[in-house]
Amino acid sequence: MPKRSVPLPGYAVSDEAAAYIADALMNLALQFEAVHLAQIRRYHQAIVQEKGRDPAQPSPSGKLRRSKNR
Repeated sequence: MPKRSVPLPGYAVSDEAAAYIADALMNLALQFEAVHLAQIRRYHQAIVQEKGRDPAQPSPSGKLRRSKNR
């Protein structure tokens, strides 16, 4: 999975708020994956077949492969 640098916010949240936000984001990600799992798998399988490699691995240039539609 691609890692991105995210600048730290200039504000603090409580431990409770941080846990709530993390839980809400995880639930959103799980719902998205459940709805779009077939599309995600097709995309990854197409890349593996096209390049003969794992799509999560960096390309020889060191960059992760991105969709051509972006």
